[in-house]
Amino acid sequence: MSNDAKLDDTGHTDLTLIVGSKNYSSWSLRPYLALKATALPFREVVIPLRADDTYRHIRLYSPSGTVPVLIHGAIKVWESLAICEYLAEIAPDANLWPKDAEARAFGRSIANEVHAGFAALRQNMPMDIARDRRHESRAHLVTDQIVRINAIWSEARERFGRRGANGEGPFLLGGFSNADAMFAPIVTRFRTYGVTLDETGQKYCDAILAWPGFKEWEAAALQETAVFQFDVFQKAD
Repeated sequence: MSNDAKLDDTGHTDLTLIVGSKNYSSWSLRPYLALKATALPFREVVIPLRADDTYRHIRLYSPSGTVPVLIHGAIKVWESLAICEYLAEIAPDANLWPKDAEARAFGRSIANEVHAGFAALRQNMPMDIARDRRHESRAHLVTDQIVRINAIWSEARERFGRRGANGEGPFLLGGFSNADAMFAPIVTRFRTYGVTLDETGQKYCDAILAWPGFKEWEAAALQETAVFQFDVFQKAD
């Protein structure tokens, strides 16, 4: 693997990922999964969200005042998708984007769609990995966005995943890619709020939830004790 990240003589890595609370920070989950897919060594700093000193701690690392942030030696990258793109550059053998141009264009398009869109879904179905919130689900308020996401997954699997455009695997383009990193928080939301999907969508969710990189994140999320109230995120109209 081409590897621009390295360990020094003391065993320390020059890659550091700054993330927020693992149970709630959907934006942090995305580059974490991409980084795990590269197999590059990295250090992790977790900043608990919604604490009195959260913003002060984030500002120590982030020019935007938000997480996640990737620090690679003297280079600093912030925003989830920008970090994922940077990782694809420094670890090309990880195949975070397919070599096939059509599959790569499709993958980038859907990654950007989920990055920029689905605001109502995020507001009404905030990520909460640790809890079953089916009894307070607001999925019925965003059925159009759920339908669109399921359609994206079906098209990705049909056009690229099943023919292994990014290598063999159960993910959107075959093997794990940045597109999967970007959609992973949606997968957790569908589980938390009990969203019913078609067979293709459910198999895709099962693959993400069983992936070792996600299982590591989930295990850490389950150890966190902070509980955010649903209406902190968005009050129903």
